[in-house]
Amino acid sequence: MNPSEVLRIVDAIHRDKHIDKEIVFIGIEAAIATAARKQYGDEAVLVIRVDRQTGEISGTRDGVPIAPAEIGERIGAQSAKQVMIQKIREAERDSVYEDYRKQLDQIVAGLVQRVDGRRGGSPDGGAVMVSLPGVDAVIPRDHRIPGETFHNGDRIRGVLTEVKKNGNKVKVVISRVRPLFVQRLFEQEVPEIQEAVIEIKGVEREPGYRSKVAVYSPDARVDSVGSCIGMRGSRIKNITDELHNERIDVVPWSADMMEFIPNALRPAEIEEVVLCQMLGRAIVLVQPDQRLLAIGRKGQNVRLASKLVGWDIEIMTRDELDADIEKAIGSFRLIDGMTDDLADRLVGEGFLTFDDLSIIEPNDLVQMGEIALDLAESFIERAERLSEEEERIREKSGILQRTHDG
Repeated sequence: MNPSEVLRIVDAIHRDKHIDKEIVFIGIEAAIATAARKQYGDEAVLVIRVDRQTGEISGTRDGVPIAPAEIGERIGAQSAKQVMIQKIREAERDSVYEDYRKQLDQIVAGLVQRVDGRRGGSPDGGAVMVSLPGVDAVIPRDHRIPGETFHNGDRIRGVLTEVKKNGNKVKVVISRVRPLFVQRLFEQEVPEIQEAVIEIKGVEREPGYRSKVAVYSPDARVDSVGSCIGMRGSRIKNITDELHNERIDVVPWSADMMEFIPNALRPAEIEEVVLCQMLGRAIVLVQPDQRLLAIGRKGQNVRLASKLVGWDIEIMTRDELDADIEKAIGSFRLIDGMTDDLADRLVGEGFLTFDDLSIIEPNDLVQMGEIALDLAESFIERAERLSEEEERIREKSGILQRTHDG
């Protein structure tokens, strides 16, 4: 390998593979050293150096200079070439890995190469293979939005969730179902978010069906929800189109749960919110005609709202709450030693069932009822037994009902 050829190889790899020249030089040196060990033995201390300016190859063996001619004659050119190719592939892999590692959690775009697992000629199926600059990526089946279809050559976007080295290649995984994908789409579509005038405080999502996005602006003059929706819904439409017509509720964020919880349950109208601090539960009162809207189809609205605010939300009408309170007080009084005052206080804190009472900390019950610790523990044990008994009755009732229906 003459010096001019070395420089030509380095320059070509640098231009074609976008690999730093120094990395290529190091790879060539390592390749020659590896090939030399086959001639001189593993015990030899070899140092190989390629001059960055001239391409001249020099080296030492156990501190003694090796003649350039000896390097060329005794070290197998084919062996050196094979090792060099391997080193260059590794360098190329490392370069691609670093490029995409910097894009983790960001949106990337590519072209669909193929869709695996198609059935009956349908474009629906398993993983989607995507061509990105310098690498092939995959969208696993469980990272696809339900119901969406793709064809070869389609442009596709997603958020980059995984980058790792796999032999001489780089494995890149893209997701279209992560809540982060929704957030990144808003960041691209809404300039006020890019400029930090509006903040996204939270995103919860059931891919392909519904998302809830909480937004906030420290500037009271800014309509954070309106800005995200855009004039005549233009901004939100671009996002929903990307998400296969997924419904998106943009709601105002607030640090005050009494305000944030009703916002999160939009479009339902809320009468009142009762926060049960010890249980992390919010009892939300609605008019009967708003109950189904607040709960949503298959519980979707209340489920997403609960995740968004971080509280367990229970939707009730006022009549339902009154009935539950009356039932709870009557039930708690069945526990030996339970006073009317303590039963009332428990219900006031949101404990409405034996199951609720079974998870209270004994010390909290001691403070609430000003009772001895052993009595508090006996109350909790009794509540656990009664809760299990009620569960067995419900299961038995369910079995009998299914038998009857069958």
